[in-house]
Amino acid sequence: MSRHTPALMLQGTGSDVGKSLLVAGLARALTRRGLTVRPFKPQNMSNNAAVTEDGGEIGRAQALQARACGVAATTDMNPVLLKPQSERGSQVVVEGRIFAAASAGEYHALKPALLPRVLASFERLGAGADIILVEGAGSAAEINLRQGDIANMGFAEAADLPVVLVGDIERGGVLASLTGTVALLEAGERARLCGYVVNKFRGDPRLFDSAIDLLRARTGLDCLGVVPFFAAARDLPAEDSVALDSAYSALAARTSDGRAPPLRIVVPRLPRIANFDDLDPLAAEPGVRLAVVPPGRPLPLADLVLLPGSKATLADLAALRAEGWDIDILAHARRGGAVLGLCAGYQMLGRRIADPEGTEGIAGAAPGLGLLEVETVLAGEKILEEARGVEIASGAPVNGYEMHIGRTDGPGTARAMLRLGARTDGAVSPDGRIAGCHLHGLFAGDAFRRAFLARLGGAGDASLVYERRVEATLDALAAHLEASLDVDRLLEIARAR
Repeated sequence: MSRHTPALMLQGTGSDVGKSLLVAGLARALTRRGLTVRPFKPQNMSNNAAVTEDGGEIGRAQALQARACGVAATTDMNPVLLKPQSERGSQVVVEGRIFAAASAGEYHALKPALLPRVLASFERLGAGADIILVEGAGSAAEINLRQGDIANMGFAEAADLPVVLVGDIERGGVLASLTGTVALLEAGERARLCGYVVNKFRGDPRLFDSAIDLLRARTGLDCLGVVPFFAAARDLPAEDSVALDSAYSALAARTSDGRAPPLRIVVPRLPRIANFDDLDPLAAEPGVRLAVVPPGRPLPLADLVLLPGSKATLADLAALRAEGWDIDILAHARRGGAVLGLCAGYQMLGRRIADPEGTEGIAGAAPGLGLLEVETVLAGEKILEEARGVEIASGAPVNGYEMHIGRTDGPGTARAMLRLGARTDGAVSPDGRIAGCHLHGLFAGDAFRRAFLARLGGAGDASLVYERRVEATLDALAAHLEASLDVDRLLEIARAR
């Protein structure tokens, strides 16, 4: 990529300030202007991942940003992905493939060796692009991690990028966070700053006018936009599992207009929950009340218990038992309730899970919940592929991706849940109430989702076309940013690189 290829990096004053969403919205806005746009995040940390066309995995946010650009996601868009497996260690994915398992200290020492590969991905991505939108990670001012940094200013310096700071006013203290971030940067890093954006503003943006003058006096930076809170962001896949703490409603006994009770679906909040955007289409259904239950609370009565994916299957199974959720799930099943497991959740429903090589942590084995006649061994190459087929019970088409290690076998697989081309996947109990499969993303299929909800005694919204809803939300986000950001100035900054 030429040194002069336009590029702009958005760095935040902290995590969850909205960088991912701003990049997605800008990507769609610039694409609608006729530009060839590519998203890039040098280092990401998330267990919400996506499978790329070239058979790798990247952060879910970069897959959404690629969609906003109207192109297929590639591993070059997120060359380093950290997938936390414990409080102190992560699986390191480089260029879409498992590279190592590392503690925080080990990864810190590894970063300088990864920088050339990150820069190579950036160069490849820029071939033929009119502009690259780069997203930082966490805070731009994590000066304790600055040595060897490849996520924020370290990468900006290596790639010679202009930087725009993003602050989140909703959490409070945005003046201090912007001013403090600038103060903590080195002089050369401050020279890269070309302005700032205030995100998630509620109320009249004119109330911030005096603050703009104060910030200019303190930091010397211009305000490039005050972005009003975008409520429809809930309709887009979230990357950070912290979004689960507020995104989904609590269970309700009745709808507000007194109609029959909606379907109640509960999801235990596993410590290493993964690919939780599987839940989004269910949460979008007006006839569904979806509750993600945090630790410390029992699973409430429900029509369906859904066990989600996990990055550390045995550890999360142990956590599930420590919470007493296994007792709740088994009691629910005895009452005739339905249970669905997705990927690791499917494996937990079986009789036994073994990780003989310590692929996901400490080597070991444990009994599963015993609700399906299957057993899982976590070993071998990781399966990363897109898949499509049908649900056997309904004949409804399904489409999604597989992202798992190991093999699940046993008598239960003779009653498979899905047919994916020439093969089958998953298992269903003889009475049909307990089921599981490895396919992520299947609830985004409208016909399958409606058939599944109908079997539970509910009804899907016939007007909800989920994928079309995501596209419409990206368009609305683009218009939202065109109205609140100085997009022309952002382009000038990128082109002046």
